[in-house]
Amino acid sequence: MHPFWNAVVKICPRWIAPNVLTFVGFLFTVGNFVLLAVYDYSYYASSDEPPADQYPPIPNWVWFACAFNHFMAHTLDGIDGKQARRTGTSGPLGELFDHGLDSWSTFFIPACIWSVFGRLDYSISPLRFYFVLWNVILCFYTSHWEKYLTKILFLPWGYDISQMLIFVIYLITGFGGQNIWKFKIFWGISSGAMFEFMMYAGSLGTSLPMSFWNIYKSYRDKTGKMLGVWESIRPLFTPIVFFTFSTIWVYHSSTDIINKNPRMYLFMVGTIFANVNCRLIVSQMSSTRCEFINWLILPLALSVVIVLVFPSLEMATLLVMSSVATVAHIHYGVYVVRQMCEHFLIKCFTIKDRAD
Repeated sequence: MHPFWNAVVKICPRWIAPNVLTFVGFLFTVGNFVLLAVYDYSYYASSDEPPADQYPPIPNWVWFACAFNHFMAHTLDGIDGKQARRTGTSGPLGELFDHGLDSWSTFFIPACIWSVFGRLDYSISPLRFYFVLWNVILCFYTSHWEKYLTKILFLPWGYDISQMLIFVIYLITGFGGQNIWKFKIFWGISSGAMFEFMMYAGSLGTSLPMSFWNIYKSYRDKTGKMLGVWESIRPLFTPIVFFTFSTIWVYHSSTDIINKNPRMYLFMVGTIFANVNCRLIVSQMSSTRCEFINWLILPLALSVVIVLVFPSLEMATLLVMSSVATVAHIHYGVYVVRQMCEHFLIKCFTIKDRAD
């Protein structure tokens, strides 16, 4: 994508701050999630089996809008760093802003593409998508854990390929409707299961092995931070505990929450993860010790206890926990950005072109 991005960034006015490009790109991604939440909140609209037959199909124009938004988000995310170097405004704030918003997009993008296939016929259940989402976010987290240890962020080509593939899927769905994905390939594997397999294969087959290989090389060649065993695995404690509590909630839910309200539950998981990942990014950028446990795990654990003891409060507990996670994450992001701006004597969304 770099040749295309190199051409696009030349069109961008030099007075536009790179963080503006990053933030607008993120809003395009959020826009897709909101748009699909309006037309397909429960992920039934692309399915035909009951009770999905009670839900109207998603209009074709929505898929074209999703394709445009996704393309714009990917393009702006690709040129923000180039704009920073072009204007001489590269710095830690831009890196944090970019990767921090990507942490949240790691939830939004898969949550949107799932609407193409739906949750019933020729697709995968909410429970299976729950594990697909965890596969994606843990892969993203591993990349930043890798940088925490090696001091280098290795981004695989598979990311750009997956983003372009998603763009093409939206376009095909816009032209042919969601029924175009109602097919099976060899051995009776459905299109949704094929999507599931590709998500696992991309992570377990390429990204994770490369991350572990790069970590191994940094220790072998003594180019990384050379942390001890305990300090090196310290960042893994929070995601392990987080996965444990969220999965206990899924499997012991009296109302079958993952099927009753998958969008809100997955949003809660994605938002908590974004906060966990952002704190790891801050630690690796500032060369400080990663925190042992994220404080949002505590209200999550309390929520699990509440839904186990008082099943009738489950939906209210999910709503409260999702709200707490959202407000806490936005608060954390805003204040970290403000403190960095004060420290570096810069503004987040305005720049002075220093290229000359």
